[in-house]
Amino acid sequence: MSRLSEVADILVLCGDLTDYGRLDEAEALAQELKTAVRLPIVAVLGNHDYESDQSDGVAATLRGIGVNVLDGDTCEVLGVGFAGVKGFAGGFGRGALGPWGERAVKQFVQEAVAESLKLESALARLRTPHMIAILHYAPIVATVVGEPPEIYPYLGCSRLAEPLARYPVTAVFHGHAHNGSPEGALGESPVFNVALPLMSRLSADLPVKIITLPSQ
Repeated sequence: MSRLSEVADILVLCGDLTDYGRLDEAEALAQELKTAVRLPIVAVLGNHDYESDQSDGVAATLRGIGVNVLDGDTCEVLGVGFAGVKGFAGGFGRGALGPWGERAVKQFVQEAVAESLKLESALARLRTPHMIAILHYAPIVATVVGEPPEIYPYLGCSRLAEPLARYPVTAVFHGHAHNGSPEGALGESPVFNVALPLMSRLSADLPVKIITLPSQ
């Protein structure tokens, strides 16, 4: 991780910052980041970070060392605006789950809708020339291709794409799809899958995606 400061200005983390969402895991990560990374960090939590019902503590631990952990929030770093949410599952396009039938199904869909609304609210507050969206779950199907098709609905939801299509987003980053595809697009906005297992297969030496933002 210490090499990151040689090649980047900002580090973005797209969730699953812990294995089981425990505070001791968050504390270990915080210590490593504090020691090895000399960059501003922007992050969202992933589904693993919720496993032990300690997600608030995980986020607080990372915020304690200066990480911008976003959950429907925004931040501006070096003139770049970031909007972040975890997102949720539900499927894509015509295959997206609808809010019909059992109460449990409606609650599941409502979670995806709520995450989409949080993302829209965050994007609406940004006023920077560059707007970067950070999620854990995928907003488009293109970046989950490579995973078994039967699990596509658990890897993301096209409801997340709706607010992204309404704002001039410079780029979108997500994780979660470990065996997906590294890049897709939503209109003119590139969408990058930066799940660590995928990044590690593409570059074991430095498993990150580096982009250069155009001048404004």
